[in-house]
Amino acid sequence: MKNQILEVAHRELGFDTLRPGQETAVRALLEGRNCLTIMPTGAGKSAIYQIAGSMMKGLTLIVSPLIALQKDQVEAIREQMDEAALVINSAQRASENREVFEKLQEGAGKFVFLAPEQFHKRETVEALQSAGVSLFVVDEAHCISEWGHDFRPDYLRLGPVIEALGHPVTLAMTATASPEVRDEIVRRLGLRDPEIIVQGFDRPNIHLRVDRFENEDDKLQALVHRVRWAHKPGIVYVGTRRNAEEIMRLLKDEGVDSLFYHAGLKASERTAIQEQFMAGQDDVIVATNAFGMGIDKSDVRFVYHYDVTDSIDSYYQEIGRAGRDGEKSEAILFFRPQDIGAQKFKAGETRLEPENIEHVAEIVAGHDGPVGAEEIAEQSNLSERKLTAAIHRLEDVGALEVLPSGEVCIDEAARLSEAAQAAAEEQERRREMKRQRLLQMEEYAGLNSCRREYLLRYFGDQFSGPCNNCDNCEKRNPDIAVDPSIGTRREVA
Repeated sequence: MKNQILEVAHRELGFDTLRPGQETAVRALLEGRNCLTIMPTGAGKSAIYQIAGSMMKGLTLIVSPLIALQKDQVEAIREQMDEAALVINSAQRASENREVFEKLQEGAGKFVFLAPEQFHKRETVEALQSAGVSLFVVDEAHCISEWGHDFRPDYLRLGPVIEALGHPVTLAMTATASPEVRDEIVRRLGLRDPEIIVQGFDRPNIHLRVDRFENEDDKLQALVHRVRWAHKPGIVYVGTRRNAEEIMRLLKDEGVDSLFYHAGLKASERTAIQEQFMAGQDDVIVATNAFGMGIDKSDVRFVYHYDVTDSIDSYYQEIGRAGRDGEKSEAILFFRPQDIGAQKFKAGETRLEPENIEHVAEIVAGHDGPVGAEEIAEQSNLSERKLTAAIHRLEDVGALEVLPSGEVCIDEAARLSEAAQAAAEEQERRREMKRQRLLQMEEYAGLNSCRREYLLRYFGDQFSGPCNNCDNCEKRNPDIAVDPSIGTRREVA
């Protein structure tokens, strides 16, 4: 089988060899095993499904969260491979999506890309059932995990969709996932005995550092000064839209070509800003965590965090956008102890009382059949975030089922008050987990030992420091001097 895989890789993609993990993943899929791959951006995850899909009969379906990312992937397949690649998304007119469904019925497509929200539509699921899916690919699979760094509720629908499609062989892909997140991906997608492949968490070219402050003014001044003199381009991550706009203005006042980016902007504005930054028209982007997925700019020299993230998962994913060209880069957390309190407040915003959860269950039980989230929202008066939390806590304890269409139905055997209490207990368990994850960020900020060792061990990598490329290792090694090129240090020969 190895020779066949290499032959297809050469014929379709021009590869003479495969990178670590690629052949193992392709082989597992061809043998009918589900697979979870954790590989850094640029390590060739897309080649896995392109090779395997070419060798399998039937349709390869790729769930991808960003329309821009879908567009790039479709163009790459059309250019590199002699295969038909189709796309179903909200950027197309309904008539265009119907044309895609017709092509699927005719057997004209080999690779189909779509966003998870498309499964809200019954016609999408029915068209895919009729076409026959052999390989189901979940890109950015960490989005299914509520413990992950970019949770998207639409991803929770994928498990039922896979079941509705007859459990095709499934490939889940992500760049960063802790052992806990991996477990949730496997559970939520219903992967049976998956091959789990983990490659390349270490990014030794990124210098790690934490600067601690007692007050906000000092922290802000230090950030602006650091950005002004740093090698660019770079990314500054912040926790609020207000901070994104205010810090961008301060940087502009200092003569730094900068942009701000957050989810409050129109989609067209976000696209234009992203394209400006990617094209090198501006040196710095100040952004909330809305910026990043699908971004692969190789020459980012720094990633600074003005506000602490909610977890090590989020932090490591975001600093991993620096130095993808392998050149020296730096990641600095600007930390104030009070910042942890702000994150705790945000984590508590979705807390639900048991009676809220029971009310949601009663609304669903009051319908003869499945009911949509919009109708539940109207009757419950809960915010979208709280309603989503209530539904999924009830799903966790088996009281509700979320269908591929996004509609919800009650388990007729469920005792609503008991289910609501169990769901509330599950909610508290998760709140405690979030608290522990924040404490890990606080621990990282106050660490005296090797920062790289701490991060890699969190992800299950048995790295043993010192790394000699973090602020703590430098303090212990007198043979390391300041490197003026990036303002960090280097070993003295």
